[in-house]
Amino acid sequence: MLFRAVIITIVLSISSCSSWVYRIDIPQGNYLEQKNIDKIQIGMTKEQVKFILGSPVIIDAFDKDTWNYVYSFKSGRSKDLNVEKRFIIKFKENSLISADGDFELSESFYTPFNAPINAPINATVKRATQK
Repeated sequence: MLFRAVIITIVLSISSCSSWVYRIDIPQGNYLEQKNIDKIQIGMTKEQVKFILGSPVIIDAFDKDTWNYVYSFKSGRSKDLNVEKRFIIKFKENSLISADGDFELSESFYTPFNAPINAPINATVKRATQK
């Protein structure tokens, strides 16, 4: 009987120390930063987007024009530190048409990538063309 009491005491004392066990952090997927999301614009090719954001974690098997960037961080210390982020990009004919997810899109996202820039006309050039 004494033997059983000693074993139960040891097991309970060991289980109370389980909070001292080191647990590692587990990051998985594509870690994206807002500064990289700000660089993408409508009209970019798949290669340009891949250069900026990296390869996507998931490319839809039935729709090769949909890319999913998924990031998951499981903290070993606290569940309050766990993070999950998603970002979905869609292409049409090798051109970026939309993006949606847990990141804010910049104002320049909706400006086509290869759009011509309207530069102010120099007064001397304007007078030369009027003659």
